[in-house]
Amino acid sequence: MSAGSETVRLTTAQAVIRYLANQYIDIDGSEKRLCGGGFAIFGHGNVTCLGEALYDHRKELPLYRGQNEQSMGFAAAAYAKQQLRRRFMFCTASAGPGTSNLLTSAALAHANRLPVLMLCGDTFITRLPDPVLQQLEHFGNPSLGLNDAFKAVCRYWDRITHPAQIIQSLPAAIATMLDPADCGPAFLALPQDVQGWTYDYPAEFFEKTVHRIRRVAPDANETADAAALLKSAKRPMIIAGGGVQYSRAVAELTAFAEAHAIPVVETIAGRANMLATHPLNIGPIGVTGSSSANAIAEKADVILAVGTRLQDFTTGSWTAFDKSARLISINAARHDAGKHRSLPVVGDAKLALTALGDALAEYQAPDAWTDAAKAERHAWDAYVADNVRPGNRPNSYAQAIGVVNDLCDPRDRIVTAAGGLPAEITANWRTLDIGTVDVEFGFSCMGYEIAGGWGARIAQSETEPEADTIVFVGDGAYLLMNSDIYSSVLTAKKLIILVLDNGGFAVIDKLQNNTGNTSFNNLIADCNIAVEPFPVDFEAHARAMGAEAETVAKAAELAEAFERAKAAERTFVIVMQVDPHDGWTAEGHAWWEVGTPHVTDNQRVRAAHVEQEAGRTRQRRGI
Repeated sequence: MSAGSETVRLTTAQAVIRYLANQYIDIDGSEKRLCGGGFAIFGHGNVTCLGEALYDHRKELPLYRGQNEQSMGFAAAAYAKQQLRRRFMFCTASAGPGTSNLLTSAALAHANRLPVLMLCGDTFITRLPDPVLQQLEHFGNPSLGLNDAFKAVCRYWDRITHPAQIIQSLPAAIATMLDPADCGPAFLALPQDVQGWTYDYPAEFFEKTVHRIRRVAPDANETADAAALLKSAKRPMIIAGGGVQYSRAVAELTAFAEAHAIPVVETIAGRANMLATHPLNIGPIGVTGSSSANAIAEKADVILAVGTRLQDFTTGSWTAFDKSARLISINAARHDAGKHRSLPVVGDAKLALTALGDALAEYQAPDAWTDAAKAERHAWDAYVADNVRPGNRPNSYAQAIGVVNDLCDPRDRIVTAAGGLPAEITANWRTLDIGTVDVEFGFSCMGYEIAGGWGARIAQSETEPEADTIVFVGDGAYLLMNSDIYSSVLTAKKLIILVLDNGGFAVIDKLQNNTGNTSFNNLIADCNIAVEPFPVDFEAHARAMGAEAETVAKAAELAEAFERAKAAERTFVIVMQVDPHDGWTAEGHAWWEVGTPHVTDNQRVRAAHVEQEAGRTRQRRGI
């Protein structure tokens, strides 16, 4: 028998897990297992076969029992973020509602370009027992099922109908998840009968494989065109996105900006590309940005966007820039590189910045432009210093952010999502070290905060166990999804969680009011309720899940509680009420397009609509 003809008989489920256990990745010369493990909630669709396979590989692929499938997906996405997309975790759910609970997680990973592998149960491929428990029947299309819904929110999707198919499907799924241009979630539907079917797999399929992230060099002509345009710039600006970190191009970005004296602004995903104290860091841009970044964006004549998909919160719905400004976009994804008539440089950010820097030679932005940008940043820093100062007004998000910012360690990781906190942290957080901020705003998904903190902490424990993971969460998002407080305690993955209670969905109440509407169904006090509104005892709830917890009345007490949380050995929850009306950061916001009624009997709504439409005059038109 030749070496290539050796086979091993395994079930489909056993083969999937054995294959994953033998995939590695080269990270800075060190080999690590590509899959960091997984999250699972077992049911009849995955426990008997996939569960059996996972048990045999529980050391190589640690398995964490989730409390909710959606939060499992959030944790896996946060793990991938912290690992800079170089490693991933899988999620497995049973057929039916367990799998459908993962749809939101898949959408979050898709929007954020994050690798998450989903291994989900499916109905029997033979159809002999149909209809089965939790099956959705489509009378005119029996092959259509719940799992088909994931086609819209995954980069790779397959239904395994024969054991041999994974020989092609698994490598293709991993290649997708590791591709800088096409990165995102992969979904494998695993019918319950097929999971247990056997096949004589080639032994070489399970040999150790070491992967490397592809770096695509930019086209020389595109680089030359970009250099020629930048050399003509009198007021150049760089927008640094999350792709800078995923490319590990932070050093190249900084060197490029310094060599050519070009001011840098950051997107939400690109927060922590540069330290707050770097003189060329002019601040966060856009709807949740800074007055400094938005001020120079309005005047810039050439904008170099690096590793960003130019989402509307970055571009102010395309009003943040002068209509005559020219865009250059460095991006591994062709789709993102060509947005809004950008001059595209398709390729890896690290390689592209180096090549573009060489082509620019001795070019530098005019001193007057760079100095003006720095002056704007100094003015913004003064505003932030006052904005986060305890006692300057009723309790606010900004005050809590300032307290934590002053007391945390540089390598502590900050996690938040959705609601008002992304805006407040983006605007007010002063970056202490590179890559330490995770503001989930690609899908703006409430409920990510605590689950994402757990996933980030799992990843952080592997690389920086001495650092803390600090979660900022509002009361609304806490009520939506909080069970991974229990998960973090069970798994000894300590979190510090700040619950900032403003009595409901206060940021949407603010939007409602700003568009002329009356407060309705956002703050608890304005909902359809049958009793007097009352605050949730978040401290007691967190303690019931095994965490240490305390409630503080003001920012000065928060500082003392945070010190105790840092010293604690297990998850620590701190609760503080904040004002829903008077606590918002008032400066720095760009225009944002929201739909408003064109016809209404409410004069306040009508006036707000007219004001909203007036902002459209600066809107850049494009694709």
